[in-house]
Amino acid sequence: MTAVPTRPSSNGRARNPGPQPQLDLLRAQRAAADFLTALGLCLDTESTTDTPARMARAYAELLTARPFQPTVFPNDAGHAGLVVVRRIPFHSLCEHHALPFIGTADVGYLPGEQIIGLSKLARIVEHHARRFQVQERLTQQIARHLEAVLDPPGVGVVLRAEHLCMTLRGVQAPGATTTTTALLGTLADDHRLRQEFLDG
Repeated sequence: MTAVPTRPSSNGRARNPGPQPQLDLLRAQRAAADFLTALGLCLDTESTTDTPARMARAYAELLTARPFQPTVFPNDAGHAGLVVVRRIPFHSLCEHHALPFIGTADVGYLPGEQIIGLSKLARIVEHHARRFQVQERLTQQIARHLEAVLDPPGVGVVLRAEHLCMTLRGVQAPGATTTTTALLGTLADDHRLRQEFLDG
């Protein structure tokens, strides 16, 4: 698993997590069997006997990002305008209910001396989304990761997502979406750039 660059926050703690912990599928399978049995599912039928194993594998897939290395190039063309990739699909798991939240990410930056391969913006989103999360933290982690890799003048991230813990349970408000924003550097300070990023 690729380690994530980190920068200390004002309270001395790293903003981004390190490598994801190793998963223990057999332990997860045993726990899933106990969990499902406690909720009343009979695991002795032909259709349910492998459900705990399938459940463990499914959650392992949801929590495991593909490894990648950020591909960075010199900004030899001197490009000075925003670079934005919009509507990057993502899914994550709410750490409060272990239910998915699903949405899209807009990720952009103002280049300095370097630019990054466009597909790596989607990889950064996936890297931080494939773990138990809250959307607010996820938004900041994506922005800080891009800032750490490129050291650009400015970074912007907007996430829009539907949380199944809100739409399927509790208040049961299907279709409701949550929007979170992280703006760093010139995208926070320059009104014109901020609006260009947010309105695009």
